Parts: sequence; C-alpha cells; structure tokens
Amino acid sequence: MTVYVDPPTWPGHGRMWSHLVSDVSYDELHAFASRLDVPRRAFDRDHYDLPAHRYADAVRAGALEVSSREVVRLLRGAGLRRPKRGARAAGGRP
Repeated sequence: MTVYVDPPTWPGHGRMWSHLVSDVSYDELHAFASRLDVPRRAFDRDHYDLPAHRYADAVRAGALEVSSREVVRLLRGAGLRRPKRGARAAGGRP
C-alpha cells in the first residue's frame, strides 16, 4: 500500500492544506484516510484535502512525502486523475 501526501501549501478556509492520494486505487486511499479518522467529506474527486496540522499524522502512518507536482503525476500515471468539471481532457484549464 502506497499513499502520498504533498506539503501543506494550498490555502483555503483560513488554513493551509495538503493532498492525500493513492497511485493504486480509491479504495486504498479511503482505507488509509479512515485509519487516520479523516472524514469522507474531505474527499474531493481524486484526493483527500488534509489540513496542515494533520500532515505529520499522515507521514507517521506511512504516507510518502512528495511534491504537489508529483501528486498530479502519480494520479495521472495510475489513471486516477479526475479533473474539475469543465476542464479540458488534455488537462488544460477551461
């Protein structure tokens, strides 16, 4: 089982966020998040949004630290990337 987490560099709702992803399956990702008690509502299309204060918890639980760019590469390589609605199939912005 390999789950990845990027640094908490994404602002939102008054805090910074990381992304938690799997390069194997959503089932693997959901199981990992469940073990961390990350609520299912934090799942956003292909990743979990993880607040900065939970980053170390994810790493201690076995998530590998990667860059934000690597998160996207891993999702695309595994065929698990789900772009936002309206985004072009080539990965560009609408």
